[in-house]
Amino acid sequence: MKYIRFGAAGEERPGLIAPDGSLRDLSARVADITPHTLADGSLVAAAADWADLPTVGGEPRLGPPLSQPGKFLGIGLNYADHAAEAGLPVPTEPIVFFKADTSICGPTDDVILPAGCEALDWEVELGVVIGREARNVSVEQARDLIFGYLVVNDVSERDWQMHRSGTQWTKGKSHDTFGPLGPWLVSADDVPDPGALDLWLKVNGEVMQRGNTRTMIFDVAQIVADLSRYLRLMPGDIITTGTPPGVGMGMKPPRYLRRGDVMELSVQGLGVQRQRVI
Repeated sequence: MKYIRFGAAGEERPGLIAPDGSLRDLSARVADITPHTLADGSLVAAAADWADLPTVGGEPRLGPPLSQPGKFLGIGLNYADHAAEAGLPVPTEPIVFFKADTSICGPTDDVILPAGCEALDWEVELGVVIGREARNVSVEQARDLIFGYLVVNDVSERDWQMHRSGTQWTKGKSHDTFGPLGPWLVSADDVPDPGALDLWLKVNGEVMQRGNTRTMIFDVAQIVADLSRYLRLMPGDIITTGTPPGVGMGMKPPRYLRRGDVMELSVQGLGVQRQRVI
């Protein structure tokens, strides 16, 4: 199932994209798409009889398809060719950083160019949403703890990330609008092989990134299992799993986003995002 949240920012209602392609309203059956409604099964139960749900006309704004996530975690340098373009060694275990939950925005919301920002960059990534609590789980167990997947644009300010954060990248990853999510949260049973998904990103219509999750150094289950050794993963936690090559930082000379630029990006089967830099 493809879960969505639609409506004005801060006033989103839960819904879904039905198998017939229509947008359906879930708000009479479930209050919102939150860690609680993922964990207790109420979201899945509300969507079961989708044909009886009211349709939503027009093309409403889509917000982030999950509200109130507990943690927003990132995995760095998870594609060997991206590590090479960054001039950094291939990691021997997952590199982890935090993104602030206040960075989250909808898939077509504008991305803010912060004051003094000179190195705003793009990163198309596969995002994972945890469905059940995970503590020190095996790789095999990890696969059953994932609720679903979504597209993440891990927007990054490289100067803040590399030169103002020491070895922790959070400063460059956490400004408002640096975490567009969606358009859909696609349930795991509708993504049979997260290790074989095409990814792409364009800036002003020009293809910058093209890759496939099969070239990830650590696959989705390995990432979840590794993280669960060090911290408790909870329903609704989001993990963004790294980006393929083609980021602005890796170009010679580097190419960064400017006001008016438009990013379009997608992960196979998970929908398309589009943001304008303002």
